[in-house]
Amino acid sequence: QAHLVESGGGLVQPGGSLRLSCAASGFTLDSSVIGWFRQVPGKEREFAAAISYTGDIPHYADSVKGRFTISRDNAKRMVFLQMDSLKPEDTGVYYCAGTGRRVLPSPHLKDYEYWGQGTQVTVSS
Repeated sequence: QAHLVESGGGLVQPGGSLRLSCAASGFTLDSSVIGWFRQVPGKEREFAAAISYTGDIPHYADSVKGRFTISRDNAKRMVFLQMDSLKPEDTGVYYCAGTGRRVLPSPHLKDYEYWGQGTQVTVSS
């Protein structure tokens, strides 16, 4: 059974940094695209970043480009989201998601089969 567990969220001041981690088990991570999405109450879940199964092709939402970096370590079964220059509008619950049905990273929720439970990120002074 596929299992994704996020960690690393917390409270940070504007301009600060956080590093989110996603631990994967129960499926073939090294042939799966992994994405990070975020959601605030009352709004739809939105795409933040995704990475190809090889780890050499990232894709970012325009809102995070240049500030967030997605990476993966297939040997350790981990995916990371380094978030720098954080803004209040980055606040939300961050979810990692996986799919074995794609080769290239996708910004579309419907393309992902597996989802974690999320980790809260709050950017506030």
